Amino acid sequence: MVQTKRRSVIKLAGSAAAVASTGMAGILASGRTPAYAQQKTVHWLRWVDFVPASDTLLRKELIPQAEKELGMKINLETVNGNDLQPRATAAIQSGSGPDLIQAFNNNTYIYANSVVDLSDLVEDLAKREGGLYKYCRSLCSDGKMFMAMPWAVIGAMVAYRKSWFDEAGATKFPETWQEYHDIGKKLKAKGRPIGQTLGHTFGDAPTFTYPFLWSWGGKEVEADGKTVAINSKETLESVKFMTGFWKDACDEGGLAWDDTNNNRAFLSGTISATLNGASIYIETLRKPDQYQTEKGKPMKEDIMHSPLPKGPGGQFGMHLMQSDMLMKYSKNQDAAKEFLRWIHAEKNYGKWFESQKGYSTPPTAKWESSPVWNADPVLAPFKVAARLGQAPGYAGPPNGKAAEALTKYIVTDMYAKAVQGMAPEESVKWAEGELKKIYSA
Repeated sequence: MVQTKRRSVIKLAGSAAAVASTGMAGILASGRTPAYAQQKTVHWLRWVDFVPASDTLLRKELIPQAEKELGMKINLETVNGNDLQPRATAAIQSGSGPDLIQAFNNNTYIYANSVVDLSDLVEDLAKREGGLYKYCRSLCSDGKMFMAMPWAVIGAMVAYRKSWFDEAGATKFPETWQEYHDIGKKLKAKGRPIGQTLGHTFGDAPTFTYPFLWSWGGKEVEADGKTVAINSKETLESVKFMTGFWKDACDEGGLAWDDTNNNRAFLSGTISATLNGASIYIETLRKPDQYQTEKGKPMKEDIMHSPLPKGPGGQFGMHLMQSDMLMKYSKNQDAAKEFLRWIHAEKNYGKWFESQKGYSTPPTAKWESSPVWNADPVLAPFKVAARLGQAPGYAGPPNGKAAEALTKYIVTDMYAKAVQGMAPEESVKWAEGELKKIYSA
């Protein structure tokens, strides 16, 4: 009896070994590793989207679909946009962290030595989709490599209450800064000021102050990207104008605002206009019963968008560029690239773009013909935002020094110091000194 059991055990063991051998041979012949060894985890760090439906789409549909089709785990982490840069810096210093990290504007240049070249992915995308916008290329590539994969451009336009502007005598949005000042002064007298941040926040502050500087003919540096040129007559005139504009037309509490305060102020009816993406309008579309005018009508019917006014030096815009960096320390670089290819495929990226409802402009020309732009004329001004953007650092290139100046909020602080009482000449001189520390290093 004992011997029979022993023979049975030996026989079963032999059969199991044969099966295992056959299975392994099959795996080796196919060139594929076992599923448990093949599984990878890609950690993707992004901002908390100002269009909540898009984050929901990623978490509930696109990420699960990618995991199924790619055979990998994707860990999507979202944080406040102002926290992305500190997280990236900490990850690089420690040599570990998210595989993919979202970057804003020209911050990509700060991390150029710590990221993987994504030129092959980007150029393939550009070829498929009618070319990459110059604005996106300049902020993601130093001419030698693509430091990040362009994701989208958040167009910055002035959202304003049409009926309130009509009552103040502006049947169309003011074309010049002087006209905007005059209308804003009337609006503020009625308790309906313009809302604008001059705080240290990634979006609404620099996308306002940089184009404002340019529109007066001011600039940080000359075209050589080395000679600091901010201390000019044109810059000084812009600062002097800002002090009057701020006092006469703006909500002066805006000095401390981040990128959410102006949204809340507009939706609560305490400001008449603010530079923003389309998120305010989209929120009123989502909740028409919640956001009403003082006359009890849906606020969505009283919102329009316009580019910033023009000044003596012209009319400009700076729009928030979003891209994804693949970090050199990542142990999942191939998997991360595979995921980037997947998410940028037209059928997948298109779902995300449509969920944005016009809040984001894709980085390639193909999407200009999307039906999204024809669905709502209120969103039409955002269609070509990526074509019209000008990069920080103008008139020089958007290099690492320009990125450092942006992240230190030097241009924004120049105006903030002046509206708080510093003499315009002194605030300009201060900005010149801070820029020289960067560009002379």
